[in-house]
Amino acid sequence: MSKSFHRDRFFWVVAVQTAIVNFYLGGFGPAQSLLRADQGTSLTIAGLHGTSMGVASIFAGWANPRIAHRYGRSKASWIGLSIFITGLTLFVISPPVFLTIPATFITGVGTSIVINTMLTKMSHHYGKAAEVAIPQANGVASAGFVTGTALIGTIAIAYPGVWRLGLLLALPVALILFFVGREKDEDEHVPDEEGPQGGKLSRNFWISWVGFVACISSEFATSFWAAALLKDRVGSTAAISTVAIVALGTGMGLGRWYGGLVLGHLKLDTQLLTIIALQFVGFVGFWLSHNMIISLVCLLAVGMGISMQFALSSIRLIGLSDGRPDLAIGRASLAAGVAIAGAPFLLGILGDNFGISRAYIMVFVLIGIAFAIVKAIPSKVVEAA
Repeated sequence: MSKSFHRDRFFWVVAVQTAIVNFYLGGFGPAQSLLRADQGTSLTIAGLHGTSMGVASIFAGWANPRIAHRYGRSKASWIGLSIFITGLTLFVISPPVFLTIPATFITGVGTSIVINTMLTKMSHHYGKAAEVAIPQANGVASAGFVTGTALIGTIAIAYPGVWRLGLLLALPVALILFFVGREKDEDEHVPDEEGPQGGKLSRNFWISWVGFVACISSEFATSFWAAALLKDRVGSTAAISTVAIVALGTGMGLGRWYGGLVLGHLKLDTQLLTIIALQFVGFVGFWLSHNMIISLVCLLAVGMGISMQFALSSIRLIGLSDGRPDLAIGRASLAAGVAIAGAPFLLGILGDNFGISRAYIMVFVLIGIAFAIVKAIPSKVVEAA
């Protein structure tokens, strides 16, 4: 089956939905140093925001098959975007940490539903070509990520104390997309008489699931605390370090847009092993660097390595699910939740006790686990397609 596809209206609506939630992730994740400074908290307490997002992803993973069954995937994505906007508004208007943590949970639930639905919708719509379509949709989403990082960091430099207001730009974009992009005459969804997708998944699925956890853990550990490591190594301010993480998002965007085109002739597993290896090389350079320029170049390489891991690992899980994509993505969201909840928080604890530099050794371990599992468990995507 061909991997070529047409970027139609469906592609752009789904991609922009994902870009909106990535605008928030791009501004929120790297700005942990800013939030911590505003609230006067330790690395451990600040890391609870990541834990809240992780718990939200776990909840969304449980809810995903049920929402898709009840409302259909199309409506599910708009439901997720509505939840996201609600949580985002609460986060911006709620300064203290005991309010921003639950607001982060609500925002995280909406974010996960939007991303989960994007994966299942595109996998169903494009078939084998999803190996290119999903990373490219994530490439569009990376534009939102980079914009969020650059905007929030710039506001923090120019107008300290009001950086969170920039996140509200996601609201008008979401409203415009809803009125312009929603299918007003789509067929009424009829829930499957057999109920939501369920059942037991194979041992290979769960082993690959652990690899998925490792991939997402390394991504969020890097995006949440790379600014802190950069600040520690080169002595820049928290705001400038946050803007510098634009390099990470730029690498992710380039990898997602062009990665499928450059590596498309390779098998799915080989593509994934290649970009994990690139992430490792880039991270070694970033971890050892004490120079801003070298650090930025290495972060760009790390971003390119991270870029397609989520998409390709998700496609692997769908291929190992015996024809149950909604269930597979629900379990993938559970994996993402474990990773998002655990990795930044654990890295924060290690950073408080051993310093952020030594704490980042954890990322090398995660990269090794991800690589070993992909190598050990062959993908079944070709057979599924």
